[in-house]
Formats: sequence, structure tokens, C-alpha cells
Amino acid sequence: MKYVIGVDAGGTSTRAATVDMSGEVLGRGTAGGANPNSHPPKDAAARIADAIETAIGTLDPGQAAACVVGMAGAGKLADPRVAAIFDAAWAGLRLGCPVRVVTDPEVAFASATTDPDGTVVIAGTGSAVARIADRRLVGLVGGFGWLLGDEGSAFWLGREAVRGTLVELQGSAPLSALATAVLAEAVGATVDETWEQRRPAFSKLVAACNAVAPIELARFAPLVSANVGDLLADTIIAAAVEHLFASVLRANTSGPVVLIGSVAGPSSPVGAALRTRLESSGRPVHYAADGALGAAWLAAVDLHGPTAPHPTRTLT
Repeated sequence: MKYVIGVDAGGTSTRAATVDMSGEVLGRGTAGGANPNSHPPKDAAARIADAIETAIGTLDPGQAAACVVGMAGAGKLADPRVAAIFDAAWAGLRLGCPVRVVTDPEVAFASATTDPDGTVVIAGTGSAVARIADRRLVGLVGGFGWLLGDEGSAFWLGREAVRGTLVELQGSAPLSALATAVLAEAVGATVDETWEQRRPAFSKLVAACNAVAPIELARFAPLVSANVGDLLADTIIAAAVEHLFASVLRANTSGPVVLIGSVAGPSSPVGAALRTRLESSGRPVHYAADGALGAAWLAAVDLHGPTAPHPTRTLT
């Protein structure tokens, strides 16, 4: 029996799926993170191979008709030495087809819609907006990393929460709910109203945040979401939505917008508000579904074109 393979390989986990030609899922496999920018390429390649082997199970690997791997950090394979490591891993699987590697925005888009063109808004620890044409990544807006950008990301939300807390500590008004939560999380401190009484907490917060890697400020992002209704939290959320919406406008694409990542997801107030803002501008919006099934559908499209059955069946 012929089947296709789809893989979604991210920084923290890897998921693989085998799907028959009717769109039915035959098997699943999981493994650890496989972004070759954040993991040794040999480990990343081995984890993808492990996930595929588990998904194949008792199926004949020689009957695999197409395989698409969506990989965070796919650009790393431009290095011939890295590509050789992955080629060796693919060869060890003894598949009946070559392996095509694409970017993670491409499989995220394909997981949520069968349209060929559109936009992917990625807002997790970092942020970027991807331009998709003919189901391929053709451009990016943002994605500069924490030092130069990542507006609207979990890092950005956390940094703004800390900055807002520091500003409040320099004043005399009662602290907001978000600022109080940030202080409790970071240094376990409570404060009174005068500057002299607040100065120790201010100094401790500055020292605590400068003592860790900057990206760790993302840990304060959930506090923003947990304090919806607080003026500081609502101001930060609104600014994040504006940043991400402006990036979609800069991407200047037609077609649907797919949201992916912890900040852009349906349980996030940023994701919910962004969806409303996008839909009010006339853009169809979907949340990304299962990236491995999106990759499997791309593999099926390689064989049969865009009329191939989509394994998620219900796209939202």
C-alpha cells in the first residue's frame, strides 16, 4: 500500500505522520527537538529519522511514495556538511522516495488551508510574518530576533511587562495588577508607595532580569495574558496586536492568514484580538492545525496535485 509521510520538526519536538492516499492517518511518531540551529545536526537528523520510523511502524518503508519534512532552521541545510548528515539519515530509512525539506511556515500554512497563497503569522517566543505563494515561502517580514525586533512575541510581551513595572516603581501611584505579578514572579517582592521604599524592589528587578539570558524575559508573557483587564496588560496586548497586524499589511499578500505560536494561538488574548482585527479587515483567518499532517498533505500534493485529500479533513 502506497502512503505519504509528513514531518513537523521544531525546536522542542518533532512529529511525524504516515497518511494513505485517501487522507487517513496510518501512524504517528514523535521525538525531541530537531532544529539544526539549536541542536547538533547529527542529533536533529537522528530525531527526525526516529519519528519517521515510529510513524511507519509495520508499514513497508519502500512503499512510501512521497515525504515532506517541515523543519525549523531548514536554511542550515545550505551547508553541504550539514546536508550530508541529513542525507545519511534519509538513506538509513530506506524509503521508496526522496525526502523534500521545506520551512516550518510552509507546513503550518498547509495544515490550516488548501489555498495556495496567503500569510503565516508566527508569534511564539519570537515573531515573524511569512509570505506564502504557491504553497512556498517567498518572503518574510520581521524575524530579526530579540535584539533587533520580535515585536508581538512572548519575549516582547515579557520585556514590556518588566519595563512597565519599572516605570511604575519610579512613580508613586499604586502598582497595577500586572506590575505586582511581575515583582512577585521575579523577586518575590511587595512594595509601598514612596520611592525610597520602592528602590530596593526596583534594583532587585533590574538585577534579576540582567542576570539571565534576555530571551528568558519571555517567562513573563503569561502574566500579561493572565491580567487582562489591567491597564498595563491591556496596553501591552493592544500594542502587540498592532505590531503583528502592521507586519501582515507589510507582507501584502492575498488569501488567508494562518496564525501559529503560543502568542498567536486561540487561547492567547493577543491571538484572539489579532484574529478579530484581521477578520474585520476582510481577511480569512485560521489557526494552524497539525504541522505533520500539513507536511503529509504537501507530500500528497507532490503526487496528485491540490485535489489530494487533506488529512485534517476539517480546517478551522
